[in-house]
Amino acid sequence: MTDAFDPSAHLPDDLLGRIRARAAGVDRDNVFPDADLDELRAAGYLSILVPAELGGAGLSLEQASVLQQRLATAAPATALAVNMHLVWTAVAKILRERGDDALEFVQRGSADGRVYAFGISEPDNDLVLFGSTTDAVPSGGGYAFTGTKIFTSLAPVWTSLGVHGLDSSDPDSPRLVFAFLDGRDGVVTRDDWDTVGMRGSQSRTTELHAATAPAERVVRTLSLESAPDVLQFGIFAAFELLLASVYAGIACRAIELAAAAVSARTSLKTGAPRREDPLVRARIGGMAIDYDGIALELAALTRDLDDAVDHGARWFGLLSGMKHRAVTVAARIVDEALVAAGGSSFRNASELSRLSRDVRAGIFHPSSPDSAQQTAAAAWLD
Repeated sequence: MTDAFDPSAHLPDDLLGRIRARAAGVDRDNVFPDADLDELRAAGYLSILVPAELGGAGLSLEQASVLQQRLATAAPATALAVNMHLVWTAVAKILRERGDDALEFVQRGSADGRVYAFGISEPDNDLVLFGSTTDAVPSGGGYAFTGTKIFTSLAPVWTSLGVHGLDSSDPDSPRLVFAFLDGRDGVVTRDDWDTVGMRGSQSRTTELHAATAPAERVVRTLSLESAPDVLQFGIFAAFELLLASVYAGIACRAIELAAAAVSARTSLKTGAPRREDPLVRARIGGMAIDYDGIALELAALTRDLDDAVDHGARWFGLLSGMKHRAVTVAARIVDEALVAAGGSSFRNASELSRLSRDVRAGIFHPSSPDSAQQTAAAAWLD
């Protein structure tokens, strides 16, 4: 990323301020941030990763990561919801840069304002991208999908849903199918998102009842025995890095709030500002050091992906490790910020209180902590 990149050109300060001002109400009312999405779409944010020749901003993944961190400092739930759209545009970019235009329709649709949601996660599917509990039945050249998807961010507003399922029509050669639904026929969206945090993402459960993707929206059919396809790699890479970006943004905002809180307080014992207390400075300093580590690692890995650096089999461990570090470090930073800010941060009106709930969602996104650790261990033990 060049020094000339200006995040405010794509996410202006005034827009960020309006999103921040709405965040508490969205969380309190447990609703989707429709106004945020409308303004972001009007600003061209949904197509930041789409090539300029297809109507987008043509940004790199590294630049998009910076923007998602910036958005998350204002409204983590909005950033998480938009993330799932950006994942698909990032995958389209990764494929296109490797000579594969299978997702060009996603790029063109994003430039036109369409919203692409992520319908991959399933109950009890620890294979995630490499298996599915959803049935994919051949239908008129396309596929009809029947199954249940969970954590479907953007559930109330998507115009197209990327899904996968298992085609078992040939029992000797079952195949994974990746496709996009361009409408809601056969789709039931449950109104079941009542969670501790990330309430505005409205990541509701989605039921598919023979929901059909036409032939032109079937992106891949893959053997279960094949090595990871570039599509699977692209989804995994984009998902982990953009997800980590959201939690890095939460960590950054927590430090800002903690610094503001200690700067506004004075010790009754010493009469000195709390910011001058060596213990307080050590706490803030530790938070800053932790944050720098995940921010710099994010920059390095997104840049490597942009530059098509070949980490070979190490990529999956690096990506899952990045996500794991980002969410665990962000949670630790928020906890430290609560201590630094004092008892007022325990009130619901406190932004730190909301961040303390939002950051807990990180452990539930793939890769799980156990999965990330097993992937890392394989590089040393297998």
